[in-house]
Amino acid sequence: MTNPVHALTQRDGTSCGAAVAVVAGALLDAGHIGALTGPAGRARFDAEQARVHASANRVWPRALGMTPAGLARAISTHVTARGRRYRYRTPWGWGDRVGEAMAQAAAGWPVAMLVGRVLPRHWVLIVGVDEGVLTCYEPSSGAVREVSEDAVRRARISGLGYPRPFAFVLPGPPPA
Repeated sequence: MTNPVHALTQRDGTSCGAAVAVVAGALLDAGHIGALTGPAGRARFDAEQARVHASANRVWPRALGMTPAGLARAISTHVTARGRRYRYRTPWGWGDRVGEAMAQAAAGWPVAMLVGRVLPRHWVLIVGVDEGVLTCYEPSSGAVREVSEDAVRRARISGLGYPRPFAFVLPGPPPA
C-alpha cells in the first residue's frame, strides 16, 4: 500500500502520538491531506504535530509522549461532526478488542495502536485490514508496514519497533 500522506515522519523522539493524530485526521478529512503534502507540507505537518502535542498534553509531561486519552481527544476533533468520538481500549478485557480494532480499520476508520515491550512506548496507526493483515503507518520512519493479526494477538509484532499492543484508540459506537 502506498502511504496516503507521502511518508511523513514524526518531528522528534516524543511526537509519535501527535504524528499519528495528524495523519488520522488527514485520513478522516480529505481536505486536510492536501495541506500536508504540498511544497510547504512538511513545515505544516511539523507545526500541526507541535500544536496537537501541546493541546492534548495540558497536564501530562510532553517528554513522555501522548496518553491514550489525549490521542482519542485529538482524533475526535475530526469526527464529532459525524456523531462519532474516539475512545481508547486495552487489548485485554471483555470482548475481542483486537477484532474490534480490526473491524473499525476495515470499515475505513483509522485506528491508533500503542505498542511497547514491558512499557508502552510508541504509537502507530492502523490504516487498513485485509484478510487478517493490518496495514500500519509507522511515524518514526513514515513507512507503511504490514503486520499479521496473529502477531498482534500473540504480542509478537515485528516491523513497528515493539512487539506488544498496549492500547487501541478507535471510534466509539455511532449515535443511536
